Amino acid sequence: MPRETNLLRVKLVAHTLLDVQIQETALSPVIVSHPFTNSGISALRNEDGSLSMVDLINHSDDCTRWRSKVGEQIDSAENVHQIFVLLNPPYYLTFIKFAASALSEKDLGQLLSTAWTQEECPNQDCNVSKRELVALFRSVPPESLMDEEERAAHQALEDTVTVYRGVTPYNAKNIRALSWTLDRKTADWFAHRFGEDGTVYEAQIRKEHILALFTGRNESEVIVDPRHLEQIMESPEPGFDMQMI
Repeated sequence: MPRETNLLRVKLVAHTLLDVQIQETALSPVIVSHPFTNSGISALRNEDGSLSMVDLINHSDDCTRWRSKVGEQIDSAENVHQIFVLLNPPYYLTFIKFAASALSEKDLGQLLSTAWTQEECPNQDCNVSKRELVALFRSVPPESLMDEEERAAHQALEDTVTVYRGVTPYNAKNIRALSWTLDRKTADWFAHRFGEDGTVYEAQIRKEHILALFTGRNESEVIVDPRHLEQIMESPEPGFDMQMI
């Protein structure tokens, strides 16, 4: 891993992703899938400062112009973070995967923690396997992934930790994932959000296999190496204390 980020190589990765074909959806041209946009309708600034609406799906000239404008933004970036903010969030981890070898420990850690906490379903990214995700997290030191408060909380964990994961019918088969929580109530919220009738699981894991702890969204989220989860079972509903005070 380089001491300093190789920005030229990162820009080459970004340009490669920019050239990827825009994938249409049932809601196209409004909704599309692409590393740099989630909509086929975009606004581009003209030379006189005015804005023009463009259709990236049905007008090839518009798409060419859009790619050129985004390419200019990539080329003018002074650091990797200025490129990262241009990305469509579902592709954060894909970008990191291909740019990782050109990133410094500090930049890789910052981008990885940002991607994980801002991407809606990082465990479901079909472009990055669980093995690759674990390798990315293990490749950077804790101080690059977590802030001071999170590192202190991570260090204070017991040698063996009980973790929880809430799943809905949508992701019910993805129990052995990287995202778990120390808080059962948080897992229960994930199991029942969107009105779903989901399930909360609990498991045991050794502290050395907890790769990061994120507290920024009040979720007490722990990133684990799922290969080392033990005693996975459905978590019983917490009992109510009926003792009279």
